[in-house]
Amino acid sequence: MKFLARHILKGSRPFWLCLFGVTWVLSTYSFPLYKALDARWIIKFPKAWELQLDGWISAVMKWLVEDASFGLFSFRDLTRFISSLIEAPYQVVRSGLIDGFSTGQGQQAVEIAPSLSWIAIITILAALAFYAKDWVLAALVGGCFVYLAIFGQWESAMVTLASVIIAVPLGVVGGLLLGILAYLSPLAERMMRPVLDLMQTVPVFAYLVPILFLFGFGPVSALVATVIYAMPPMVRVSTVALQGVPTEIEEAGRMMGCSRRQMMWKVLVPSAMPTLMVGVNQVIMLSLNMVIIASMIGAGGLGYDVLTALRRLDIGGGIEAGLAIVALAIALDRLSQAFSTRTQDALPEPGLSYVKRHPWLVSVVLIMLGTGLAGLYLPAIQSYPESATLTTSAFWSDAMEWININFFDTFEAIKTFFLTYLLLPVKRFFSGVPWAWGIIAIGLAAWRVGGWKLGAMAALMALAIAASGLWAKAMITIYLCGVSVFLASVIGIPLGIWAGQNSRANSVIGAFIDTLQTLPSFVYLIPVVMLFRVGDFSAMIAVVLYALAPAVRYAAHGIREIEPEMIEAGKVSGCTKNQLLWRIKLPLATPSLLLGLNQTIMLALSMLVITALVGTRDLGQEVYIALTKANTGQGIIAGLAVAFIAITADRIVSAMARASRERLGLK
Repeated sequence: MKFLARHILKGSRPFWLCLFGVTWVLSTYSFPLYKALDARWIIKFPKAWELQLDGWISAVMKWLVEDASFGLFSFRDLTRFISSLIEAPYQVVRSGLIDGFSTGQGQQAVEIAPSLSWIAIITILAALAFYAKDWVLAALVGGCFVYLAIFGQWESAMVTLASVIIAVPLGVVGGLLLGILAYLSPLAERMMRPVLDLMQTVPVFAYLVPILFLFGFGPVSALVATVIYAMPPMVRVSTVALQGVPTEIEEAGRMMGCSRRQMMWKVLVPSAMPTLMVGVNQVIMLSLNMVIIASMIGAGGLGYDVLTALRRLDIGGGIEAGLAIVALAIALDRLSQAFSTRTQDALPEPGLSYVKRHPWLVSVVLIMLGTGLAGLYLPAIQSYPESATLTTSAFWSDAMEWININFFDTFEAIKTFFLTYLLLPVKRFFSGVPWAWGIIAIGLAAWRVGGWKLGAMAALMALAIAASGLWAKAMITIYLCGVSVFLASVIGIPLGIWAGQNSRANSVIGAFIDTLQTLPSFVYLIPVVMLFRVGDFSAMIAVVLYALAPAVRYAAHGIREIEPEMIEAGKVSGCTKNQLLWRIKLPLATPSLLLGLNQTIMLALSMLVITALVGTRDLGQEVYIALTKANTGQGIIAGLAVAFIAITADRIVSAMARASRERLGLK
């Protein structure tokens, strides 16, 4: 982190020192200045100047729901039609996984067919894992789902899995089609880019507010929010994958006389499939993450169990449900990764029977039918017997109680140290920045890094935040994000450098980072709250853990991508190991380090909104309050404020990375 700071300041130190100095003076003495001049506007944006956008947005949403019509049908009819299209397949999948198929409603319902047995579901998933890779993956995936059954989390996990099974195809197909459109039309790509930026930077809670208003409380709203949240990465990956198809393959397709449709679906898309599967993996993990969060608006499942446990401060139940989420996430993540790297099987010998050509498919179907029939007479085959379930709830509660009793003073000392010497000083600094100077400072910083256009955009976005009456909340968000990103970089960059230079360290650190990236964001809150209770420090710990992965990965990638000739030249020149690191490797890895910093900031901002559940007082809390009150305007405005911060940070750091590449002569 020190290296990054020195690199950023290099060549423009007077400018940055002067900008920081003026900001510090105004932050420290703005309140006395306000008292002396009796000018409150120095501290707080004048109420008379604020834009009442939240009221306008709420009024528009109310008009859409109650009065808007398109001739033959109203807007409410449209949302109901969309709901029915999503709800029908969701109910079919949910019935197949857990509820069973029935006719009628309430007490008049009559079961037609049972759901798949727990044995059949585990068999299907293990067979998919074996088909995708090998027995090791099959054992891992099967073991994860056996864990869900043994520890009494099966029903909730199947509800969550049903949501993922519906959300992922919608996100993948929608993202692929939009990615193809962006590939075919540069104009469409330029128009989509700001929309995708907003979709990826607006906090997840902000999605829930208007969707809850439009679609009501229930699993359909959760699925709509999940698809919107998970689709953007698939759009971007699809565009990049299609653009990365070698021109030789495209030329071969033209020479064979392919039409435009054949070229796309029989040449380009199959050639880009390995990269497209990376996008599918992202959609799966984001869908799982969002389904957990969407439990707040009726999704149910494991996310609802975690949320309920947090609200009741049920330590054991929260950790048990959180571990079930981890097991489900690991199984789905490893399964999708295996499909992304899977090679095509050799064609079976002609003349073989269907059973010999597809032995695994036939075996799975037979197990499904056999367990279904046996389950009619032996309930333990159909549903895992409740009497055989285990629980670790008491163990985790006792363990947390023991840790709190024996290490309370230690944890409090750590918490007090960070609050006293890091969090509170930084919070006082940002909280005291006057809105007018803050806008100027942000614009000047962006102008210095990326030119006047970037400076104007950053200043306008900062002005929009101030004009919405959210300047104070935005400063708290920037303070929490800044501290968390600083700590994540201080921890992550050295780990990444170590992993990039040592293969054994790379395997250990890589496994640790893979685990961190697999965990849904909700899970980080459970142990942090149990150990440190609510507040800024707990939020910071959760954000650092969640945002650590890109700092490590990009640092390791940057070190590994350095040309061996550069290292050899340094050794020939007589450089020591430290000189090789500080004078050759780190300068050449700077673009990757900055990209890692960019992604760390994005993850920190996305996690900060979720940490509103543990008592932060920033923009995330504004979004969460809007969700609880179903205040559409407030939620959207607060969400856009977070998006403006994220977009500004993204553009500034990306401009630094481009400038660094140009200085080093890299592509």
